[in-house]
Amino acid sequence: MSVSQHPIALRIEQTVGSNSALLATVMFLPLLDGVFPALVLSETLDSIAGIIMVGLLIFGGSATVAVILADFDGTPKECARAVLLVGLPLIAVAALEAAIAPTLKDLLNLVIFERFAALVILAIAASTASARVGHYLPRPAVIVGLGLIASLNPAGLEVTFVSDPELILRGAAAAAVGVAFGLAIALAGPQLRRWVDLDRFRFGSAVSLGLLPLSIIGLPFGEYAPLGALALTALFAVEPPSDERDESEEQEIPENPGTVERAPWL
Repeated sequence: MSVSQHPIALRIEQTVGSNSALLATVMFLPLLDGVFPALVLSETLDSIAGIIMVGLLIFGGSATVAVILADFDGTPKECARAVLLVGLPLIAVAALEAAIAPTLKDLLNLVIFERFAALVILAIAASTASARVGHYLPRPAVIVGLGLIASLNPAGLEVTFVSDPELILRGAAAAAVGVAFGLAIALAGPQLRRWVDLDRFRFGSAVSLGLLPLSIIGLPFGEYAPLGALALTALFAVEPPSDERDESEEQEIPENPGTVERAPWL
């Protein structure tokens, strides 16, 4: 199994330091740089599939997996406790941002803003796949800011607070999916470290994340494409431990290899 660091997580680790702080920064990043409010405004959370996609790909993405598997070295219970300490505040803040997001609807042209939300996800996907590519791309917060400016609707400058309890629950549910995913990774950490190739999972997650804009802009079958890609990613990222492969190969070696005919393709 490869334990190479995720490029985003590695860049953050150089600034943050401790493992718990690193995990908190990675999981809270979508709330801090405007990605999550952008997804709320683009109505990505209007379906169960959208909630699961945002939870798995935005809050519980490959950077979260990389931090838990590559940087956490405690027991599964200790790792799960650290994920909960980060996850419970995450759910509360996500619910708060989902509560505030509808207030901005009258101020924005949502059709334009959705396009910028899709660009944000593509930029994150590119950064996930390659740190070098991400170095040349603008930060998600910059793209969100440009989207707010481009989609500003001066006719709706009269703002009133709008609270949608159902949207608040959806926002909290999306964060809860990410936290549950992180808990599952933490509890299964010893097995996953032996069976999962992190590099392969990272690139597959980048592809899944890159498909998420299909859902945002409403293309046919775009709602389920990221989940399908993520399922395939999890499947292809499985890599049996090398020691078990070596042992099986040793068992297959005959006692007297000189008497065995070689197959024509060998």
